[in-house]
Amino acid sequence: MDLLEMDIHIPRWPTIPIMKTIGVLTSGGDAPGMNPAIRAVVRTSSRQGCRVVGIYNGYDGIFDGNLEELGNRSLASIIDRGGTILQSSRCKRMYSAEGIDKARERLTELGIHGLVVIGGDGSLTGARELSLRGMPVVGIPASIDNDLACTEMAIGVDTATNTIMQLVDRIRDTASSHRRCFLIEVMGRNSGYLALTTAISSGASVSVIPEFRYNMDRIVSVLHRRYQEARDNSIVILAEGVCGAETFMERMQKAVPKGEFEQEIRITVLGHVQRGGIPTHFDRMLGARFGELAVMGLLQQETGCMTALSKGRTTLVELDQVIGKKKHPAPELIRLARNLQIEFGDAVEL
Repeated sequence: MDLLEMDIHIPRWPTIPIMKTIGVLTSGGDAPGMNPAIRAVVRTSSRQGCRVVGIYNGYDGIFDGNLEELGNRSLASIIDRGGTILQSSRCKRMYSAEGIDKARERLTELGIHGLVVIGGDGSLTGARELSLRGMPVVGIPASIDNDLACTEMAIGVDTATNTIMQLVDRIRDTASSHRRCFLIEVMGRNSGYLALTTAISSGASVSVIPEFRYNMDRIVSVLHRRYQEARDNSIVILAEGVCGAETFMERMQKAVPKGEFEQEIRITVLGHVQRGGIPTHFDRMLGARFGELAVMGLLQQETGCMTALSKGRTTLVELDQVIGKKKHPAPELIRLARNLQIEFGDAVEL
């Protein structure tokens, strides 16, 4: 299913006659880079002789008939915008078999011959179900959590990690000025990728991630030792999938023997600021690459698959290999964090 080399032998891939209209939607949480992906879908389709309709408000737009034809002119100046011009939602009507059947019927009624779905695990689950019902569908992974299996990176991850890193750098300024420890909660759902990688890039002392059991006594010991050695500002990055920052703070306070830890600890929850912002060069390129490949895959009659990044190259993988699969932190990142002396938990994965 690897389409990468085909354009070397075929200068312009043939268009499948039945694929006259392609629909594109964004679903679930927004991610910087979705707009460049939409733009690439439209431009590639136009070059291949297909029209594209944008479906607004995620899967809900299919049921509501909320769509609009997209052209090159209508996409002017969106490449540098965060979020998604098509807007997004989590469609409850797609949670049942009856709802999915209805969505399939509506796509036929709307004259859509192929569908590109841009989103995370839940959105791609819906894409797979539509594919099983005969609708040609290619998914594009877009999730700042980077929790989707079979792809090294999803759209939005690079922008989100850069945003977190820059915010942590700013927090460190006040931590240093006041000799404080900051407990910073970041997004990631059940994945520790954001917390672990930004701990590395921002020089944090501790990263608490859901994939590893944290050792509170060891965390307190690390922070106490730093304070005693006059390294009197520390950063702890907590993944939201472990627990909330307030809960973690309470657990820390219970683990500290009274009077033995004098440093003031402050909490910062970064929240949805991590989702927004101008997409980075990497996310713009990834969105463009995935959008182009999704269209070319549909035109080659591929369905039930997702664009992916593997060893720096774009490819298509079956959605059955992606949906419901747990993505573990890369062993290289674990080794790197340990060698940089970042405390993040025991070696036994949960």
